Amino acid sequence: MPLSVDREGGSIFTRCRQAIAQQSAERGELYLKVRRAYFQQGLSKRAIARTFGISRDSVDKMIVYSVPPGYRRAAPVKRPKLDGFTDIIDQWLRDDVGSPRKQRHTAKRVFERLRDEHSFEGGYTIVKTYMREHQRRSREMFVPLHHAPGHGQADFGEALVFIGGIEQKAYFFAFDLPHSDACYVRAYPAATAEAWMDGHVHAFAFFGRVPQSVLYDNDRCLVAQILPDGTRKRARLFSGLLSHYVIQDSYGRPGKGNDKGSVEGLVGYARRNLCPALRRGMGSTPGWKSNAASANRLFCAVIRRLSGNGCSVIWRPWQTCRPPPSKRVIRRPGA
Repeated sequence: MPLSVDREGGSIFTRCRQAIAQQSAERGELYLKVRRAYFQQGLSKRAIARTFGISRDSVDKMIVYSVPPGYRRAAPVKRPKLDGFTDIIDQWLRDDVGSPRKQRHTAKRVFERLRDEHSFEGGYTIVKTYMREHQRRSREMFVPLHHAPGHGQADFGEALVFIGGIEQKAYFFAFDLPHSDACYVRAYPAATAEAWMDGHVHAFAFFGRVPQSVLYDNDRCLVAQILPDGTRKRARLFSGLLSHYVIQDSYGRPGKGNDKGSVEGLVGYARRNLCPALRRGMGSTPGWKSNAASANRLFCAVIRRLSGNGCSVIWRPWQTCRPPPSKRVIRRPGA
């Protein structure tokens, strides 16, 4: 009979894992009971230890930690053979940041260079362990986002629609207010600078307010150049829009759509839920203007329904935003 199978036909390793999982769950329940007894019922640590049959040291740990903390190393691992070379490894890895991924240092390459260039006498395993820890420390982290009221995000999306019986690509401007989830979508034949400006004008008229700031990507219609220090040189027409509405602009990192995840989600929602209706309903009349007008009426109707019959219901507090200027015309410089 194989060692990994008991007489009942089950895997010994599977049964062990199940037993460990059950034991961990029971330990977690004990943490919950101890913390409730201390924080809600007001029992003393001595009484809790006596009631649950555990030591007072265990009670102290359960008060500090909400779940079993697991093994905690009291001191960092000592690597006497490697500690003198960690600065060299770190410098090599920093130099790799701008290199193609397939040309960066692997643990094997780092070990070979240390051995050949710096007379390293340690083994490959400690180098591999250090590289794994370095990658874990430098990994990008994600935290929950808090969106203050009065700040928006804008982007453009695209989808295939039928116009005059011909399938072609339509572009839609999306504007989202993450604090309240108020949103606006408008269709255009192309994602040009004029479409960006017109989308802002109609969005602010739809909301009846102008946000304090808007987060954008680095679209060429908005950003003429990203300077070496990270600042953006704005396009002239876009700069005029910001000046007219007195908006503070900010930008996500190039290639990092998660920096403005709210409007990215709105773009995906519009593509999945609004644009299929356009594929069915924009083919009866030839010409973009008449079809775009019906598409935008559909967009506004759906968005108002999502927003509770008007964004004033869900966009609070109003004092964080300004009414739009009375004159909403943004002219191209030189026109």
